[in-house]
Amino acid sequence: MKRGLSIIIRVAIRLLVILVCVFALLILYLTGREYKPADTENLTVESDYAGINPGISPGTNTRVVIWNIGYGALGESADFFMDYGKMVYTADTEGVQTNMNGICDTLNEIGADIVLLQEVDTDSSRSHHIDETELLGNLYSNYDRTFAYNYKVDYVPYPIPPIGKVGSGIMTLSRYHITSAERIQLPCPFKWPVRIANLKRCLSVNRIAVEGSDRELVMINLHLEAFDDGEGKEAQTRALAEFIDREIEAGNYVIAAGDFNQTFSRINTYNFPEYPDRWHPGKIEESSFNSSLSFYQDIYHPSGRSLDQPYDTSDKKHFQFYVIDGFIVSPGIEVISSGVIDKDFKYSDHNPMVLEFRITE
Repeated sequence: MKRGLSIIIRVAIRLLVILVCVFALLILYLTGREYKPADTENLTVESDYAGINPGISPGTNTRVVIWNIGYGALGESADFFMDYGKMVYTADTEGVQTNMNGICDTLNEIGADIVLLQEVDTDSSRSHHIDETELLGNLYSNYDRTFAYNYKVDYVPYPIPPIGKVGSGIMTLSRYHITSAERIQLPCPFKWPVRIANLKRCLSVNRIAVEGSDRELVMINLHLEAFDDGEGKEAQTRALAEFIDREIEAGNYVIAAGDFNQTFSRINTYNFPEYPDRWHPGKIEESSFNSSLSFYQDIYHPSGRSLDQPYDTSDKKHFQFYVIDGFIVSPGIEVISSGVIDKDFKYSDHNPMVLEFRITE
């Protein structure tokens, strides 16, 4: 009996040592393969049909839509383990394809001139390696397109089952010609080894010529930190404010938009009370930005929902909703209208939001 127990203990110890060694080797491999973008990188502007609109004219009404599409896998039936839910893989291949078809149909209905998307996968286990940039590129074949990675890991080794490979980022599409684009790295709040399997947030800066002048419309596509202790959001928000200031000083028009994972300080969210045991967003202090800027979020229709459970349309009263997607707009731009388009979170855990504007100066 004792001999049998001793053999079991030795085998268990050996297995444990093997597992520790394998995990250590995986961490070393991922460390060597860590995505380390430069502070500033040029982005490729892709276009299949150049010259449809070389620049934007002052006085022209223009529609821009923002949408975190949840990598095509965070539709109404999904919850997510990092948001107090249970799922890691939140949709099968057919589910991702269904969500992406719905997302493309919705974008086609909106008919925006400029499209800023977040959580667009290129080659990820979680979205079954469907290249969503290709699907969106086909939809907007006559638009200029840029893509900036903000999540690029060979293998994310947690939880159980592991997330696996992730290739994802933010995508910008424009009816107007994008003269140049760059990826601006934002501060990363995570230390090694957590950093090696985490997002590397960025700004995707896309420049459009303003006809009749030497000024530019600078469209900033962004997706700021979500699951940090708050310091990351603050550091990234400061970097955004400083970048906008430089562009205004250069005489340019600026729209910064996307998923802030925060609510603007002057926004009253009384329509969407916070419940315990849910993820709660940070708050962006508008006073920390240039006083000439305007801030737009929708207080009547939520732009995001919690992922602690699948979406239950019969229990909206006790469901956690968020106001976290929006626009920051510089002087010289008149906002005609703005608001969330309520798609009831059928295809993503976010709703799209549209802003219509024109350059007035």
